[in-house]
Amino acid sequence: MNVLVLGGTGVISRCIVNQLLEERHEVAIFNRKNKELSFWGEVEQYTGDKTNKEAFIAAMKKVKCDVVIDMISFNEEDARTTVQAFEGNVEQMIFTSSVAAYQRPYRTLPTIEEGEQLTNNSDFPYAFHKAEMERYLQKVIQTETVPITIIRPSLTYGVGAANVGVLRQNYGIVDRIRKGKPLVMFGDGTTPWSFTFAPDLAKGYAGIVGNRKTYGEAYHICSEHRQIWEDLYLEFGRLLGIEPKIVHLPSDLLIQAAPDLFNHIYYEKCYAGIFDNSKIKRDVEGLSLDMSLHQGLQMLLDWFEQEANTVDKEKDTLEDRLVDLHQRWSEQIWGVN
Repeated sequence: MNVLVLGGTGVISRCIVNQLLEERHEVAIFNRKNKELSFWGEVEQYTGDKTNKEAFIAAMKKVKCDVVIDMISFNEEDARTTVQAFEGNVEQMIFTSSVAAYQRPYRTLPTIEEGEQLTNNSDFPYAFHKAEMERYLQKVIQTETVPITIIRPSLTYGVGAANVGVLRQNYGIVDRIRKGKPLVMFGDGTTPWSFTFAPDLAKGYAGIVGNRKTYGEAYHICSEHRQIWEDLYLEFGRLLGIEPKIVHLPSDLLIQAAPDLFNHIYYEKCYAGIFDNSKIKRDVEGLSLDMSLHQGLQMLLDWFEQEANTVDKEKDTLEDRLVDLHQRWSEQIWGVN
């Protein structure tokens, strides 16, 4: 099929492009051409700014494709623009939402798509706007005029990521472990979670392309390996051969320390992230989500070492400050000098 990926150069979308090429689809991407990336095959590229709504719609009306995968809609208006650009011209539109859009606390565990409601809490803007986007798309689906599929990824890591760790430290995790500096963990570190990696998630997207069973449906696609949050740092330690030092702080104190940085922890990650893949595996035959935490973090470590070995000094300083506050609080409680 001819597939157009809106985005195409992000952590997840570049893996989607390569997976589609591997499965012999013809692929094009649309983006601002801020990044030069090589893919596993020939990819046509359209450039522009989707926020320039009229120009985007006019340009996309001229593009011939069977399926469009939208990786760059983050709110209702973004999704409206995509629908207007491709309505009546494609066989299927695939929109990327997020499990963050689910209302917390969950009603089901492992979480089942039909067992949950979308959030109305605007205190976590990313999740709220994704939920608003989905509410709009559900109305479009009900008109039966546009074949839409919604995918809700969970926390997903991959080459190019900027979201690894509690402080989203990325290489800073490796640097702190090597220097013997403690890492901050929220809560007691035992919140259950399934860390997903982009190559696995891409297989799910590819399985949905042109799959009529998925039209009008919403799915989450997440790793089936079960861990707790502390395993993220412990596994990095195993790969490095160094046992990491970890200190624990409540999520409500973290969000007070840096609201914009820790809102994803307070509003989303402090709830168990265990999702039932039965629905997607029912409709995408043979789907296997089998990249382990060890394999995925080795992939990230290789990338860190080769080209992403820069420490975010601002985050590192914040983590030092949080560790120091934890130490001083512990000394006051236990009377340690």
